[in-house]
Amino acid sequence: MRVGSWEHFRHDADIGVVGLGATKAEAFRQAALALTAVITDPAGVRRVDSVPITCQAPTDELLLVEWLNALIYEMAVCSMLFGDFEVRIANSELQAVAHGELVDPERHEPAVEVKGATFTALQVRHGPDGWRAQCVVDV
Repeated sequence: MRVGSWEHFRHDADIGVVGLGATKAEAFRQAALALTAVITDPAGVRRVDSVPITCQAPTDELLLVEWLNALIYEMAVCSMLFGDFEVRIANSELQAVAHGELVDPERHEPAVEVKGATFTALQVRHGPDGWRAQCVVDV
């Protein structure tokens, strides 16, 4: 496991997103980058606009689903992609700022539309190498 990174895993017709980090907040940040990477290369998304996001949930797993679904909602409603995130987590509450820009189909070449984060393969855990946050997203 590479701390401070993200990855994907296959799951039937959908795709799994994984965030790895030294802290829970970093793992959630990386999971958000993995979400963007399902659609386009996050490195190609400019920091033009910022959107504040706040989520609450009684468990870390539910907080991850709330976080990713909040991002999916903002992407759909605002026609945006996000390429960077500032994430803070304390007492079952996530406060974040998502940085991105309006979708440019020619430049971003969106591969798929993500419909939602699911409870499938949902996991947030702390191990000897750091934090891992993962779930399957419906595409």
